[in-house]
Amino acid sequence: MTAFGKLIRTTAFRLTLVYLFLFALFAASLLGYFAWNTRRLITEQITSTVNAETGEISDIYARRGLRGLVFTIENRALRPGANLYLVTTPTGQAIAGNVGSLAAGVMGSSGWSETFYRRLDDQDTVTHRALVRVTELPSGFRLLIGRDLEERRRLFGIVAQAAQWSLLIVVVLGLGGGIFVARRVLRRIDAMTGTTQRIMAGDLSGRLPVGRSGDELDRLAENLNAMLERIEALMVGLKEVSDNIAHDLKTPLTRLRNRAEEALARSGSEQEYRTALERTIEESDGLIRTFNALLMIARAESGQARDNMDNFDAAEVANGIHELYEPLAEDDDMTLRVKTSFAPLHGNRELISQALANLVENAIKYGKPVPAAQPLGADATAPSREILIEARRVGDQVLLSVTDHGPGIPEADRGHAVGRFVRLEASRTLPGSGLGLSLASAVATLHGGDLRLGDAHPGLCATLAIPARSGVSDRVVAAQTQDVPQKVA
Repeated sequence: MTAFGKLIRTTAFRLTLVYLFLFALFAASLLGYFAWNTRRLITEQITSTVNAETGEISDIYARRGLRGLVFTIENRALRPGANLYLVTTPTGQAIAGNVGSLAAGVMGSSGWSETFYRRLDDQDTVTHRALVRVTELPSGFRLLIGRDLEERRRLFGIVAQAAQWSLLIVVVLGLGGGIFVARRVLRRIDAMTGTTQRIMAGDLSGRLPVGRSGDELDRLAENLNAMLERIEALMVGLKEVSDNIAHDLKTPLTRLRNRAEEALARSGSEQEYRTALERTIEESDGLIRTFNALLMIARAESGQARDNMDNFDAAEVANGIHELYEPLAEDDDMTLRVKTSFAPLHGNRELISQALANLVENAIKYGKPVPAAQPLGADATAPSREILIEARRVGDQVLLSVTDHGPGIPEADRGHAVGRFVRLEASRTLPGSGLGLSLASAVATLHGGDLRLGDAHPGLCATLAIPARSGVSDRVVAAQTQDVPQKVA
């Protein structure tokens, strides 16, 4: 397709043609209305002048008779720019006036009419048009008084010519403006098309150009760029997941195969086979948990969980997690406490519960305090082995936090710690997949919040900050917290 063909097929050019047609139609209607009113005004002026003069001359005829009428008509006919005058006998013979000829039948009937005429002193045979009034006088004489319409015709011609030039200028400027706008839009669309073609070719780093005008195309480009950034982040995450799965799951799968091979090669008794099968099942359960965690993260990041969102109290989730994990904490010689107040949320209860459970599991697993070196002669103080679960509303956010007093995470590693399969040096000797914080972060992002890792001095404070349920004011929260007492365990 040629460049001009692309230009005239653009929406901007077609809209310009539509608006041009409507504007030209409006302008033509306005000029036509102006011309019609001008014509009507001139006609009214002529009729008013002729009526006044007809009354005046009729009065002269009544007072001075036919002789006075003829004398008056002859005098007025000789004035420069005089009106048309004609007096005829009852038989139609002209006796006074400046009209040489008229259209047939004009003098035969009284009243107004437009007619062609020629003056007595005209040297040429050209006829003119006039608006005349014929009045029947007493004794059967007829009086014609009229006015030439040349002035009306010239004024109407001036208006018509102005309308033609105006419409021509409107069309030319409209087409020029349409071509300019269409070319400008087409250049921007072509630039966007080129970027999208590079993106489709595999360059996910490409972004649509954004101008400084802030128009609809700029807003569209900004939204598309945000979408492209999200897609690029998901694709990078997918690549990282694929690489991590290839590296981090290869070891347990290899270990699972080696154990099965070792059981076939070395086990001879039923007990040895049973032990080998139990270890195989245990390793398989770990792999299944890893895949379940990956599926849950993918579900959260893709937004599929938004279909199962509901209103609930985050305090109930925190209390349920406390009851579930309290025995596990006691087995590890740790104390699990909970402190809650009314915290309304709108979200996926299952995912939020799983994210909070992951934070509690990490606290139990990695939050054991590290004994500090005591100076000689100082009283030894046992480090705290307490884990605190909190659920509360702060402003327009609900905070679900888990605080331990273990070694914590260095500030430089906190941004890296939420990645998939990331395990810091201090935790590599303990069992785990490195997906707990990644899942918690994905769940927080799904609900429009974030995962915050802070220092508990000592220890780690992991907090899910999620927007509170809309429509629940602080007054309602206060009333509900009076009816539902805070739980501290």
